[in-house]
Amino acid sequence: MLRRLSLPDFPPDSLLVGGAARDLLRGATPKDFDWMARDPQVAANAWALRTAGSAFALDEERCYWRVSASGEQHDFVPMPADILADLGRRDFTVNAMAIRQDGVVTDPHGGRRDLRRRQLRMVSRENLRADPLRLLRAVRLSVSLGFALERSTHEAVGQLAREGLPRPAAERVRDELASLLLAPDAARGVLLLAELNLLEQYLPELAEGYGVEQQGFHHLDVFHHNVEALHQLITRFPQPGQDGSDLALRWATLLHDVGKPRTATPDPERGYTRFYGHDRVGAELTRMMLARLRLPASQVDRATQLVKAHMVPLPGSEREARRFVHRRRELLPDLLKLMLADREAGRGPMSNERTRHAYKAAMSLVLEAMEERPQPLPPLLRGTEVMELLNIPAGPQVGEALRAVSEAQALGDIQSPEQARTFLLGWVKSRPGED
Repeated sequence: MLRRLSLPDFPPDSLLVGGAARDLLRGATPKDFDWMARDPQVAANAWALRTAGSAFALDEERCYWRVSASGEQHDFVPMPADILADLGRRDFTVNAMAIRQDGVVTDPHGGRRDLRRRQLRMVSRENLRADPLRLLRAVRLSVSLGFALERSTHEAVGQLAREGLPRPAAERVRDELASLLLAPDAARGVLLLAELNLLEQYLPELAEGYGVEQQGFHHLDVFHHNVEALHQLITRFPQPGQDGSDLALRWATLLHDVGKPRTATPDPERGYTRFYGHDRVGAELTRMMLARLRLPASQVDRATQLVKAHMVPLPGSEREARRFVHRRRELLPDLLKLMLADREAGRGPMSNERTRHAYKAAMSLVLEAMEERPQPLPPLLRGTEVMELLNIPAGPQVGEALRAVSEAQALGDIQSPEQARTFLLGWVKSRPGED
């Protein structure tokens, strides 16, 4: 059932359309509003004045305006001469409705009926073809709204994907996939991408894992294990950061074993396949894939480092846990979340209650070490002091020495500058090739 329509205030001479109209009709609160206005500039300025927001032109020639106010975004475009024709060019029926200030709904394609049925239905096949990004949007909206794809729409999306339509701009693809990955049911969305032939179009390296069997701790092929790990991650850590800070972690979890198909090596003696170096290859593929999608460099780097580190052995003692935290502090706690999701996604013959208990015990050691020292200790020596003590010029050896001192300090072996100098002199003598 659709909820009773509760309308917000309207800008002057405006119609509410698109996703905001859809959300109001299903009882949700929109954050982004699309308005058709008789005069977009006048409507935008009036709305900015009323909401203490800021109005600015998105496209002065076409008279597209935007107002940002109180965490909401309001876009204004000119009122078309034929509103029905405009709605007829939209992607899905639930997005092809308009609401007047008096509550009258223009719904030429049965969008309200589809809202009641909780289904996503295309306005027309040609509308999907006109903008290939709408194929990805079908998956993203299905997942984010919790709607099923109507049968003919499902068929049309899959067929159009197989046709190899022109690729949308990478930035538009990136944004659709980001919205999908941040949805609570993102794992189902990835499976739907595969089902509709879209995975091979946009994430072909991930699709390589389909049918690549594993043994040991795994009961799923590589592709489905990656998806299950994403599901396990979201089940345990469901709320992404408001700034999208969890996006790199979700990408890393989905792609953590993306290197396995290219490193698969049969081991006849043991009767199963090994994947030596898949973490390294996977990190390289992750960097390439996310750079191709134009993700910010910081997110690309973080996801890449998480994939590269996901096979690092967990510690077996308090001392090893301190070293683990010191060496990987910048990746924590995300690395632990990824490793836990990876482990919980495996239910193969080698996975049992004893091994799961040992894994959780090792994670507890890391968490205790993080609580013991939540922030890095201030350095005991500066680079100039190291150069003077060891009589060496500026260069990589100075950085190596500082890292050795920092780790010894984190482990509790040294606590003062004097102890650091003594440690460093012994460290130099113990290095291979040193006198």
